[in-house]
Amino acid sequence: MTRRTLFITGASTGIGAETARKAVAAGWNVALFARSKDKLDALADELGTDHALALPGDVTDFEELKAAVDAAADHFGGLNAVFANAGRGLDTAGVENGDPDEWRVMLDLNINGLLYTVKAAYPHLKKAKGHAILTGSVAGKINLPGSIYGASKWFVQGFGGNLSEEMRGWGGRCTVICPGMVDTPFFNEAKPDKLKPEDIADAVVYAIQQPDRADVREMVIMPTG
Repeated sequence: MTRRTLFITGASTGIGAETARKAVAAGWNVALFARSKDKLDALADELGTDHALALPGDVTDFEELKAAVDAAADHFGGLNAVFANAGRGLDTAGVENGDPDEWRVMLDLNINGLLYTVKAAYPHLKKAKGHAILTGSVAGKINLPGSIYGASKWFVQGFGGNLSEEMRGWGGRCTVICPGMVDTPFFNEAKPDKLKPEDIADAVVYAIQQPDRADVREMVIMPTG
């Protein structure tokens, strides 16, 4: 059976890296995109370079990202799914004490980086009747006091629904993954009683493995703790 290919941003650690592991175990090829070349190379070696390709780069640089997506499609003979996973939070929450320069960096990554990923992958996905996976958040479904980060995830929520409607016109699908708190390097302190990256990775693989008749548009995963 021909292995399908998944392109992952933010692939060097946390949810992205665990999704790569789970996808390869499920029979997929993975293209790994993030800024850390050393971490990507190590992950590709771990997974086996027959099925994993390291593509270091900056998700907020559209031309760099597009070149990586095209290289992945050329290398593996196509692209079936993209996981727009790269994102970040803020060191200082709220409006009153928030740092506009920090907002600008976060919004560029959480919004433009996601849009660039979808835009770069779109022609390949359309050719394959493929699947876009977007990392949203429970923070994008509720109101949190002054949360700029949460507002960026509200964008993901809205865009994901709109993208679903666009992609369904040619047989494609879009899923927004909405985790609660996950114990990842995203946080400065460990969260041992919260979700693990592999929990979210399982959700991603579940979505992309569904039969053509099933369109999983949203998944909300909350910790029990």
